Amino acid sequence: MKEQLLQDLKEAMKEKDTIKKDAITMLRASILQVEKDTQKTLNDDEICAIVAKEVKKRKESLKEYEDANREDIVEGLKKEIEVLSKYLPEQLSKEEIEKLVDQAIIESQAISMKDMGKVMSILRPKTAGKADGKLVSDIVKEKLANI
Repeated sequence: MKEQLLQDLKEAMKEKDTIKKDAITMLRASILQVEKDTQKTLNDDEICAIVAKEVKKRKESLKEYEDANREDIVEGLKKEIEVLSKYLPEQLSKEEIEKLVDQAIIESQAISMKDMGKVMSILRPKTAGKADGKLVSDIVKEKLANI
């Protein structure tokens, strides 16, 4: 994944695509910072988690800038999200997440909202980087509320 990022960065520089270049540069900086902090080389799954975190940050900022009517910044953020999303695994559909949640509830023998932690701990490895954590959490809450 790191090699792919480096190749894409070089390509963006040749094409003079500043948004793509900036997004990849910030992503590589985040990866290097985590590696420096943890004193280890990250694998592709760990890098995907960082990519997901960066996309999430931009999506949260996007809402704020839309509310402030800053279309100039909104367009840039949308393009950055598009660039970074290419490095994420294919996202799970809502139906796929619901199936995983149902399986996790059965596996954890959850019977109430108090068991949400158990269900989420089973789901986290299965959905990391493949689904928005808030969406997964909302589906778990909905399912547990209806038990």
